[in-house]
Amino acid sequence: MITTTVAGSLPKPAWLAEPEKLWAPWRLDGDVLVEGQQDAALAWIKIQEDAGIEIVSDGEQFRKHFVHGFLEQVGGIDWQRMTTMGIRDDRYDAEVPTVTSAVKRKKSVHGDGVKFCCQHVNNKFKFTLPGPMTICDTIADAHYGDRAKMAMAFAELLNEEARELEALGVDVIQFDEPAFNAFMDQVPIWGIDALHRAIDGLTCTTAVHICYGYGIQENIDWKESLGEEWRQYEQFFPALNESRIDQISLECADSKVPLSVLALLKDKDVLVGAIDVASEIIETPEKVASTLRSAMEFVDPERIIACTNCGMAPLPRHVAEGKLKALGAGAALLRKELGFSG
Repeated sequence: MITTTVAGSLPKPAWLAEPEKLWAPWRLDGDVLVEGQQDAALAWIKIQEDAGIEIVSDGEQFRKHFVHGFLEQVGGIDWQRMTTMGIRDDRYDAEVPTVTSAVKRKKSVHGDGVKFCCQHVNNKFKFTLPGPMTICDTIADAHYGDRAKMAMAFAELLNEEARELEALGVDVIQFDEPAFNAFMDQVPIWGIDALHRAIDGLTCTTAVHICYGYGIQENIDWKESLGEEWRQYEQFFPALNESRIDQISLECADSKVPLSVLALLKDKDVLVGAIDVASEIIETPEKVASTLRSAMEFVDPERIIACTNCGMAPLPRHVAEGKLKALGAGAALLRKELGFSG
């Protein structure tokens, strides 16, 4: 009860890539890069387990970016044809590669890293993949002519990858869909259908992570425009509750999400974000427990999984470590309060 996990990314060591920076280029190459990525993943697995995190991730140490780390091994994308595109419904602009023909995987994208990690975890291992809608909101289309059609094409590739990762020993496969909060009306129309295609045939636990984005300035500024209550989730949570996804992950710590929306997920496990990734202030265990306790008003405790709001890649390493310890300790505090010592 009240198990613990992370949303996905964790800071990269300074010797691997520039710290506190998204999309930072690697500081190593070739076989040395692979060794460095493995060392970084091992370090974060140990840190998570020592902090009491029961379902650990690799911290996304094998990829620069949660979306492009997958797309780099997909054919049909022209990386020389960069297009300026508004991201998350024009929240900010980015230079992105362009889809110019039918997409297909060149090879297994994350298999080597997952195989390595699964040999070194003591409990459960979770791996994150970009969701189809978010991929379509992070790459330009000069081939399909329809976002939903392109999403289904990418969902097929994600399914191929997910099946391989499950066979290697992954316990939880999570699809990251921050774009759900930018295109709320499209989620019930084709966003969930694309997710269903991505999880076809999987028997491991499946999750979707929805959030208001990394703690970068563009997202912080956007959140300031959302008013006193962030009720966007109400628009598509009923459809998510009817979906075949097992777990829903969302941010609750220091956000303006009214926790009453969690009641709309009555048939799902809920990954309650109890760590604010947009702040370098390290939570106390008591604060983490308080956030989780508040969620219990709307979610049965056996369906609550303590989590971070989002990835922590942009944070200083010592801050991320402190927040992981607070997450583990806060969940343990609440378990003890509820009479569960495990």
